[in-house]
Amino acid sequence: MDIKRTVLWVVFSFSLLLLWDSWMRHNGHQSMFFPSANQTQEQAAANPAAPAASPTGSPVPQAGTAAPASAAAVPAAGAAAAKGETITITTDVVKADFDTVGGELKRLELLNQRDVVDPTKNLVLFDSAAGHTYLAESGLIGGAFPNHKTLFAAESGPRTLSNGDTVQLVFNAEQDGVKLTKTFTFKRGSYLIDVKHTVTNTTAAAINPTLYLQLVRDGNKPGGESHFYSTFTGPAVYTEAEKFEKLDFEKIATGKQEHVKKADNGWIAMVQHYFVSAIIPPQQAQRDIYAEQVSPNLYRVGVKLPLGTIAPNASLTSDAQLYSGPTVNKTLEAIAPGLDLVRDYGHLAIIAKPIFWLMTHIHAVVGNWGWTIILLTVLIKLVFFPLSAASYRSMAKMKAVAPRMQAIRERHKGDPQAMNREMMAMYKTEKINPLGGCLPIAIQIPVFIALYSALLASVEMRGAPWLGWIHDLTAPDTLFGTIPYFNMPIGLLPIIMAASMFLQTKLNPTPPDPVQAKVMMFMPLVFSFMFFFFPSGLVLYWVTNNILSIAQQWVITKNIESGKTK
Repeated sequence: MDIKRTVLWVVFSFSLLLLWDSWMRHNGHQSMFFPSANQTQEQAAANPAAPAASPTGSPVPQAGTAAPASAAAVPAAGAAAAKGETITITTDVVKADFDTVGGELKRLELLNQRDVVDPTKNLVLFDSAAGHTYLAESGLIGGAFPNHKTLFAAESGPRTLSNGDTVQLVFNAEQDGVKLTKTFTFKRGSYLIDVKHTVTNTTAAAINPTLYLQLVRDGNKPGGESHFYSTFTGPAVYTEAEKFEKLDFEKIATGKQEHVKKADNGWIAMVQHYFVSAIIPPQQAQRDIYAEQVSPNLYRVGVKLPLGTIAPNASLTSDAQLYSGPTVNKTLEAIAPGLDLVRDYGHLAIIAKPIFWLMTHIHAVVGNWGWTIILLTVLIKLVFFPLSAASYRSMAKMKAVAPRMQAIRERHKGDPQAMNREMMAMYKTEKINPLGGCLPIAIQIPVFIALYSALLASVEMRGAPWLGWIHDLTAPDTLFGTIPYFNMPIGLLPIIMAASMFLQTKLNPTPPDPVQAKVMMFMPLVFSFMFFFFPSGLVLYWVTNNILSIAQQWVITKNIESGKTK
């Protein structure tokens, strides 16, 4: 008994320690166990030998075997010193800032998505600010060709959508007789940008350029990301052969990240919670795929597309697409095979996807994601009603015979074998299965985890209200405000959640060990603390599930006690 008590207290104390560490990281303090991306940056900055991260992007990629590395590794000195201007394209859904140095996309504001940290502002996905780097770059390697460090000239033309459904931005640059034209085409109501690169050879000799397309990003999590649940942030690669591969920033930095290197299909992307930026090169075109660290806490993923031989006075065009926006299933499925996989459902995607499919159909009827969550939870409870009923009947019988079990323990304190024999005889007489309360619940666990993943991955709920004080189902409930020093939101749903867990504890059989019983009574407080930081949509699901479970368990327990159910 002393050993059990010691183990319980060790587990309980360690859980509290992890909870405290999560709270520290949530509020921007240093973790006791895990260095954050910001800490890594600070350590790198403190090391004078470490190269500084470039606020304007990354070095030009190496050309590999296409040309000597020295020809492609660094831009011309004049291009590096060039100062560009910002060209802004505005549509009904995005505001995109391009730098004429490199013709790179350096800022992308999503006009229909609000920022989590500051809801008065729109979400900025791409940025080149001091604290956040996220860029889309392209250029030529394999010779003295224009690249993303070269100064481009922007052609004149409309910068906003007017009466038409498209707006174009065209950049031109020429170096040593090789001209590169970048054409970006934006469409009304779309986050998909058509990207065309045209290479013109005005020299007297044939050239063999390689086009590179890459996404550059720091390794930081998106702002407002909670430490009480985990979502993926990082590069991803998809090919028909290897399918979807998520790449880890830390493994990339250490050179231990394995991924497909060559293909003639697929796409590359940078993924974060609810949003993705993906480059879709032309299909059936051979490409090299790379992912690497370019400076402390700065990474890139990209493709190199050999364009073949371009004769003197000839041109060649390569078409690609750039999607930068929310991870909406129907949109991603229509763009490229496998692109919907960036919507991270976790290891139980085979269950989570049908669950979300059902949610979309419920939402089409009720028109509110909060009521959709409630109705979906009711449907799932109905499906598992027989299993839940069996579990609750077993627990009710265990609770009814608890005094007899305690008496048996008291009579056979020094004889465990005799105690087990009498316990098993009582179970047989009362027709109780000691595991009857666990197995039915264990069968349901994968479904509930998949539902949790489906709710967590659903960008459709971002900014979606339920009723009253719940204005965003992906944000914590803050009905009673926040505790300033701790930056802890206080909401009604987590309080209801704690009360429901406490009531469930009362309905369950009391553990024979007093220490274990006290721990079980204290657990609702611990979980309610965690749920204060969870998205209100997830808490709404758990509250609904708990209320339905309490109702079912209470009815079954009363029937057992009155002798109506056996």
